[in-house]
Amino acid sequence: MIVAVDTLFMSKRFRYTGTGVYLSHVLSECLKIAGVSTPKVEFHGFRPPNDDWANNGFVSPFLHVHTAPILAWRRLWLLGGMAIHAARVRPDVVFMPTAQHSLPGKSAPAVIAILDAIPRRIPEAMGINKTPLHAMTWINAKLAHKIVTISACSKKDLVEIYGIKPEKIAVTYIGCNSDVFNRFPPDPEASARLLSRLGIRRPYVLHHGTLELRKNEHRLIQAWDHVRRTSKELDVQLVLAGPRGYRHQEILRVRAASPRRDEIILSGVLPDDELGILVKNAALCVIPSLYEGFCLPMVEAMACGVPTVASRSSCMPEVSGGVLEYFDPYSVEEMAETIRCALEDTGLRDRLSANGLARAEEFSWERCAQDTMRIFAETVASHGQ
Repeated sequence: MIVAVDTLFMSKRFRYTGTGVYLSHVLSECLKIAGVSTPKVEFHGFRPPNDDWANNGFVSPFLHVHTAPILAWRRLWLLGGMAIHAARVRPDVVFMPTAQHSLPGKSAPAVIAILDAIPRRIPEAMGINKTPLHAMTWINAKLAHKIVTISACSKKDLVEIYGIKPEKIAVTYIGCNSDVFNRFPPDPEASARLLSRLGIRRPYVLHHGTLELRKNEHRLIQAWDHVRRTSKELDVQLVLAGPRGYRHQEILRVRAASPRRDEIILSGVLPDDELGILVKNAALCVIPSLYEGFCLPMVEAMACGVPTVASRSSCMPEVSGGVLEYFDPYSVEEMAETIRCALEDTGLRDRLSANGLARAEEFSWERCAQDTMRIFAETVASHGQ
């Protein structure tokens, strides 16, 4: 079985986005299965010139990477570049990790991942891109032979918004990198070096993820301010880790207006090993997002045994199994009260840690890849009937 993969999101520009992380892990695990699966699977991907993504852990006899100069022009890739390059490898199935940046063509049936419904559920988070992104998602939803998504909540949204038949959509829960996010305590010396370099002292409240309006960090800053103002004995810093995304300037303005702005640390992008250290040393992880398709940072924090509280919106209660404490993401006061209770109540913190850890163990990239490979095989089989 030959699978052509749209690997746009493996390139340097996109590999650290949510779609890039998803594709990287799914492809890596699928390659481990490819040699022992029945039938054997051969993957074909594409890279722009001067991009070495295939050499970063993806060297495999079951992966063939083709140079595609057209990838340097994303619009051309969208308007037919992907379809042309996929057709050249004569695939049995085409796999696209997103419905918003290319078209599959007619060379083979397409399995398309639609990870969430952000362009419609949170249109203000997409700016001027929301209309074309919604249109592309709608077109590819119709063209797809099978759609994969990463939570039952996202599946429900796709059925309601795009009118897709439920049986056309498969839920494949994703995992987290267990080499980085696990229950093992962090190295004390490495922890001390990292925290010192970033200007962090213990204890601290952490959110890791892109700085953007959808992630709701501006209200998290306001909630943290409220906790510090009303519970002066809780001398905790706030650490926001991750790249700057859409309309991050508004989050920076809220930070600048805080009377405790110097205690709000922006770490920027960190390599995985340092991010794992940062998560493990946190007193509390807070996930205030307005909408998520799965919310990998929440599962990463849970996998480290860090007490975690989260928004009760979209998929967060589903993915976390209802074992965390939840708040209204639009209510600064409710978020602040949830944070305060988690910091003050040792028993609650122990419960959040234990329950989160147990729930996180139910997710793995290996299982996600196994489900995805099964969908490839079923798609090819049904297409030939």
